[in-house]
Amino acid sequence: MTSRRDFLQKITLSTAVLPFLNLNEATKTKKTSNESVDDRILRVAIMGLGSYGTRVAEAMRDCKKAKLVGVISGTPSKIPVWQEKYNIPEKNCYNYENFDNIKDNPDIDAVYVITPNALHHDEVIRVAKAGKHVICEKPMAVNAKEGQEMVDACKKANVKLLVGYRMHFEPKTLEIIRMRSNGELGKILFFQGLSGFTIGDPTQWRLNKKLSGGGAMMDIGIYSVNGSRYMTGEEPIWVTAQETKNNPEKFKEGVDETIQFELGFSSGAVASCLSTYSMSYLDRFFMVGEKGFAELNPATGYGPIQGRTNKGELTQPIVTHQTVQMEEMSDIILRDKKPVVPVDGEEAVRDLKVIDAIYQAVRKGKRIDLA
Repeated sequence: MTSRRDFLQKITLSTAVLPFLNLNEATKTKKTSNESVDDRILRVAIMGLGSYGTRVAEAMRDCKKAKLVGVISGTPSKIPVWQEKYNIPEKNCYNYENFDNIKDNPDIDAVYVITPNALHHDEVIRVAKAGKHVICEKPMAVNAKEGQEMVDACKKANVKLLVGYRMHFEPKTLEIIRMRSNGELGKILFFQGLSGFTIGDPTQWRLNKKLSGGGAMMDIGIYSVNGSRYMTGEEPIWVTAQETKNNPEKFKEGVDETIQFELGFSSGAVASCLSTYSMSYLDRFFMVGEKGFAELNPATGYGPIQGRTNKGELTQPIVTHQTVQMEEMSDIILRDKKPVVPVDGEEAVRDLKVIDAIYQAVRKGKRIDLA
């Protein structure tokens, strides 16, 4: 991945320019007079101090271009623990009621929103209005309409909106994308995505539609939706889908247990995918073209990702996904780097449009064409 990094000319921000910058711009570009653009560190506050927020925080310990400097939590007891563990100053600690005040904090560049899905929309818009860049966990929103509103709000506030698509930076995944892009697999004919695990605690927020926006599709099925797009390099033009629900007590109305869905592409390629909360050991991508094949198994777990193609085993390095993600996102936000696979809000809206169509296909029992 280093070989794909852009070599940017080192520049310094003249102190003569600073008086003419508005507060948001000054915050987003803050550096010392002798600090080059390549030396800047993305200073991040994490919103949502749950299990995945902890995973991100731990991974950021190894980052060179990003640093955890703040927290936002609705659980007061968690904040002192994080302060001590990650050396976070009191002035960078907020709750869900007062975090709009980050607009006055020049020591925070971006907020990483890691809260239940249905909360993302309002939280991201509030962060944008405070003039901070936003990183949001996937799914970015519970539907494409809300997702587009988030994109529009961030554009209006002149801040960047990125989404936690960690697989877009994973080395074996990128190697398959490179092979496909270079024509080494030939014309792509078929993709299969299997995404599932057996979910536990029935009282957790993931099984509460008001917080999750759905069920397995929003949480785990999105990997196959997104994967079908970046693996084939195409956007689907139609969707079919069928839902199976064997445990309606656990999976209430609006919370999908298992959905099988198919996607069609303009090239003639098709994708056949499964999203489930009731079967484990499902984390596999397989793609076949006229000249070869590629497989990832596991494909999207925290690692190690393993893969092979018709040319043999993939030997790219095993990485900590969240560390690499945050390093790359620092480059995207601070240095305008263009990733191989987009991780911006527009990319997330494309996924949400497909998921909207999948749910619509389930309800109507027929194929749904995508505009």
